[in-house]
Amino acid sequence: MTGDRDVAEAADVALVDLLDRLLAGGVVLVGDITLRIADVDLVRIDLKALVSSVGDTVPAPWEG
Repeated sequence: MTGDRDVAEAADVALVDLLDRLLAGGVVLVGDITLRIADVDLVRIDLKALVSSVGDTVPAPWEG
């Protein structure tokens, strides 16, 4: 079991570093929510979001 502990300690990454890596490459979030009563779909919501950082190479879409 000490080998597993060594791997966990070597892979210890701060949350800020993980978020920085994810935002640098971009993250796509996708989800579906369905409100159903008695096998009848009442409300269905499809969620899609693209989250990424904005820099000089990728300008913000709202700048002219």
